[in-house]
Amino acid sequence: MTTAVPPTEFSARIQAVRERLENSEADAVVWFDATSIEYITGFQHIQTERPVVLALTRDRISITVPRLEVDRVGGNERIDDVHSYFDYPGGEPIATIAEMLDGMDADSVLADMDGAPGVMGYEGPPLSEFLDVDTQEWVPEMREAKSDAEIDLIRESAKWANLGHQYLADFTEVGAHPTTVSQRASMEASRAMLDTLGSEYAVRERGDGPVHAGYISGEETALPHGHTPNERLSRGDVLITGATANVDGYYSELERTMFVGRVTDEQEHYFELMLEAQETAFEAMGPGVPVSDVDQAVWDYFEKQGITDLAQHHVGHNIGLGAHEPPYIDRGSEATMEPGNVYTIEPGLYTDEAGYRHSDTVAITEDGLDFLTYFPRDLESNIITGDA
Repeated sequence: MTTAVPPTEFSARIQAVRERLENSEADAVVWFDATSIEYITGFQHIQTERPVVLALTRDRISITVPRLEVDRVGGNERIDDVHSYFDYPGGEPIATIAEMLDGMDADSVLADMDGAPGVMGYEGPPLSEFLDVDTQEWVPEMREAKSDAEIDLIRESAKWANLGHQYLADFTEVGAHPTTVSQRASMEASRAMLDTLGSEYAVRERGDGPVHAGYISGEETALPHGHTPNERLSRGDVLITGATANVDGYYSELERTMFVGRVTDEQEHYFELMLEAQETAFEAMGPGVPVSDVDQAVWDYFEKQGITDLAQHHVGHNIGLGAHEPPYIDRGSEATMEPGNVYTIEPGLYTDEAGYRHSDTVAITEDGLDFLTYFPRDLESNIITGDA
């Protein structure tokens, strides 16, 4: 059971970056993105108007943070030097960053962006006002294929997402409010996760609980990004569920189309079409397969069934530290499925009355597929009795 990123992962990531740097003409690599900084060092922070910048050379790792982060970052054994400014805007963070890089003998850098992102009202000069800057996207590229340890974290997430989803089904009944069902399912699953993992649970800097489970219902399901309506459940409602768990920053995605109490012939028809579309995607997937081929296979199935007008999005996306990561399973993508990629598979159909979508998290292996989510997908398993 893996519940936290092991130190060896960070060592491997740092070494991989240094190998890339060695093959470049730059003196240092720089990151402004909070997720990239966490990926390389394990230091977590909330990206606000106060820039945080990580710099890596061939022999040192330094960081610039606002004063309020100094105490938090100080204990990170992978970071050699901590520089700080008092606050923004008075602290002139980019100038502080330039001074840090000057002290690292870095006259030219490869950065993930030329200056801090405009978050929460931040406005500042580009880093290129101070030194030579070129861009790189090394961390997003590195994150595409997960290590065995990362896949184990996503697998652990899927386990607790499954429990949260089961609680959703257990607590759903006619007359219940979707929001309170979600809160109860999320709380009970989070309690179980915390009680089971104990000290092994990796605390995050902020968050809304280890497990989250909920759904949209009724006509809102006809919208891929519908909201939870202020409407109590009725017999015959369609639900599109969603459950995930945060395991040291890594996520899985589990979604099901469920029905409260009864299913009409029309609903069963669209459910089975959706399920067959997902099976079509699974059958098309594998190592070395262009992701565009998977999306095309599903589209060909939709065309054969005469239902392309009911499709509103591509088949899925990579997932890990981010809920949505590239590569995207899209006919416009030039990527190829590789061992270590972890994808959500979620082709959907949307009529005027309701939506139909399952989502499962699947890892690409050397030999085929590893299904990380496992809640039943068949129709009978997704009908909730629904009686109060």
